[in-house]
Amino acid sequence: MNPKATAANAVWLAASLPASRRFRHALAHPDEVQWRLLRSQLVRNARCAYGRAHGFGEIRNYAEFARRVPIVNYDDCESWIRRIMRGEQSVLTEEPVTHLAPTSGSSGARKLIPFNTSLQRSFSTAIGPWMVDLCQQHPSIILGPAYWSVTPIANKADTENSAVPVGFEDDGQYLGGVRRRLVDAVMAVPSAVRHVTKIDAFRRITLLLLLRQKELRLISIWHPSFLALLLDAMPAMWEELLSDIHSGGCSRLNGIPQSTLMALRLPANPRRAAELQRADPSRLETVWPMLRVVSCWGDAHAGLALADLARRIPHVTIQPKGLLATEAVITIPFSGKYPVALGSHFFEFIDERGAIRQVHELRETGIYEVVVTTGGGLWRYRLGDQVEVTGFLERTPSLRFIGRAGLVSDRFGEKLSEAFVSHALREAWAGMPTMASFAMLAPEETSPIQSHYTLYVEGAFPDDIPARLDVALSQNPHYAYCRDLGQLHPPRIFKIDAQAYDVFVAAEMRRGMRLGEIKPIALSLRTDWSQHFSGAYLPSVEIHM
Repeated sequence: MNPKATAANAVWLAASLPASRRFRHALAHPDEVQWRLLRSQLVRNARCAYGRAHGFGEIRNYAEFARRVPIVNYDDCESWIRRIMRGEQSVLTEEPVTHLAPTSGSSGARKLIPFNTSLQRSFSTAIGPWMVDLCQQHPSIILGPAYWSVTPIANKADTENSAVPVGFEDDGQYLGGVRRRLVDAVMAVPSAVRHVTKIDAFRRITLLLLLRQKELRLISIWHPSFLALLLDAMPAMWEELLSDIHSGGCSRLNGIPQSTLMALRLPANPRRAAELQRADPSRLETVWPMLRVVSCWGDAHAGLALADLARRIPHVTIQPKGLLATEAVITIPFSGKYPVALGSHFFEFIDERGAIRQVHELRETGIYEVVVTTGGGLWRYRLGDQVEVTGFLERTPSLRFIGRAGLVSDRFGEKLSEAFVSHALREAWAGMPTMASFAMLAPEETSPIQSHYTLYVEGAFPDDIPARLDVALSQNPHYAYCRDLGQLHPPRIFKIDAQAYDVFVAAEMRRGMRLGEIKPIALSLRTDWSQHFSGAYLPSVEIHM
């Protein structure tokens, strides 16, 4: 048992109990809870510029809210956010904006999301019930430290043009206040690691810090491949890492700022080094015998990598995360389902016919696009995430992320959406004992009048994968028609040698995306992936429709 981590976990758990009780009660009353939350936000922000422009003070019910306030995307909000950047007060909310959180969507275009104390409180309101529920299922996780994935500092270009700070000093600021200090107390990898921006050095120092923690109980990451790549790197570094643990410090300083090493404080620990000498880096139960839970993305296309990770660590419970974005928390893991985070934001959903639905109006198996109103000043904001209702907890829907709404590849009218491609890939692997660790479809140019799609894949796949994939994609009649016309050739396969996800992440980071926001995708619109991945095309196979 780690006394310091146990004490901090216990205090955090106790502080989260009221939010957990409120959330459990809210599950039976989603309509009442959501309207009270929206009404409160309208009243608090009636005098801000956006509130005056849309008559917040005159809104008495949801119908008036929907009539007066438009559904928007980021482009619609950008002029308001620029006013905040110039230092103007009371723009989208009465409450001051403390930070602008950078994020980017599928296009890679940079967005700056207003962040204030109310939004910070909304994140805590959601994370509290999740952690209480997780501790009830796995009580021993409170007895030791946890690894919460630390995101390296992003490119800070253009931040000097803002009167409001852009970005966070560390990810713990999403919680703020006492909770942030409690998180710091249980962190196996301190937030100072964010200053290590070179991926190889970042991975090395992360492994060094994790190996020092025999009592590690919980790992919370984003994409499951993040952990898989750490595990892959560990055997080659094993002896050097053990030597560093025995003597203190870090033997390879390239890419690791000296100030960061000083902040991390890496004293000699011969006892832990001796324990690890008896461990097997290929068997994690000998490295971290107390590890109980790994939390990571598991929906949509992350399911491939999650299955691979589960095969590597069969002794550890893997809990798929809820749907969490920089802008808002949409769902949390709770009581075995993924209910909407009712007490954090006001939610609306666009159904497949374009109609707007509230939380209590969703139907099982229905597919919807998420629209969110946050305390940070996003009003009826199209988040761009598409979800499916998989069931209910009391009267509150449980949702599964299925892909990005609006991410559609349409070279000749084939209209392939990410959600459909994700489903097609699962069908192409049907019956296989193991899944690929990475699989992504992307268009490639053949000529101005002809093209084809390439499946970039690492890991196991069926011998007849081109035909399987073509059949699965042809369930989309638009794709099938383009194939019939000869506008689209049969799909090709690019077999990636190694480190597919690593290369994918590096390519996306060069476009300005942060590590923590690079989501797994089944479909990319980029046509240059063969220039990034190391590998080779499989011979083309003639497929008859």
